[in-house]
Formats: sequence, structure tokens, C-alpha cells
Amino acid sequence: MAQIDKTVAVVMGSDSDMPVMKACIDKLKEFGIEPVVRIISAHRTPDIADEFAQAAAKNGIKVIIAAAGMAAHLAGAIAARTTLPIIGVPLAADQSPAGIDALLSTVQMPPGIPVASMAIGKAGAINAAIFAVQILALGDEKLAARLADFRKSQRQKVIEKDDNFANL
Repeated sequence: MAQIDKTVAVVMGSDSDMPVMKACIDKLKEFGIEPVVRIISAHRTPDIADEFAQAAAKNGIKVIIAAAGMAAHLAGAIAARTTLPIIGVPLAADQSPAGIDALLSTVQMPPGIPVASMAIGKAGAINAAIFAVQILALGDEKLAARLADFRKSQRQKVIEKDDNFANL
């Protein structure tokens, strides 16, 4: 039986973030990564966020994807407690200005505590997964090959769509 890769964690501030972050989780699974998935709030469970971040590396996690809306402090709070790469996914909340507040909270980190910030919402969630794969592929030839195949597949899909339009 193949070993399950648990090197990526996907952390959300709320279970209401799951509809968007499922796209991230699914994309990771396409690359053979079964992520650790957690609901941890930077504000409601700061002690758990702190414990998770500090123990992540020793638990085998190499990249953390953190998604949150509104104040969106989750990625930054985790980044402050670990030296692992953190990828932030800002999310739009019902009460937010289309997620711009979350984007600014995610991207405006102080010098020395970086968070790689993705786009707001589903596109950002998918790109976070791919970016995590790119990081891991630096030290994993099989994952690098899967990533190259993914890029070839994307290219081929565009060519096929172009051909369909050319035949109209």
C-alpha cells in the first residue's frame, strides 16, 4: 500500500470556508497529497493555532495553506509561530467588501514574517495547492514530473479549445 503524503496542511478559520477550500484540497489530492485539514481560528482558538503552528514541522508538515475571511489573521498568526512556508488564501465573507479586507490582511505582513498571498476565493485556493506542489517538487522528482504533466495538460486544453473555435 502506498504511503499517504501528509506534508501539506490546509487550515481554515471556519467550516463556512470549506466550500471554497475544497477546490484546494481536491487539487492537492490530484497530485497525490492527502492534506491535513483543520478548522482553527486565529481569534477564537489562538492557543490551538499557536500549538498547531509550533508542532507542524515536527509532525511532518512542510507547507501550510491558511484560508480566512474578514480580518483574515490566520495565515499571519501561523506564520509568526513557524518557519515553514505559509500560503494565505483570502476569502470573501458575507459581511465583507468582496474579500478585499481579507486580501489586505493576508498580504500586508510585517518584514520578516512572510505569507505568500494568493487571489481571493476559489482561484486562490486552487493556486495555493499548485504553489504548495511547486515548493514540494523542488525536492521530489516524482512530484516535479506530475507538475510538468499538469502544465502540459493545461496547455493541451487551451489548444483544443482554440481548435474548437477555429472550426466554428
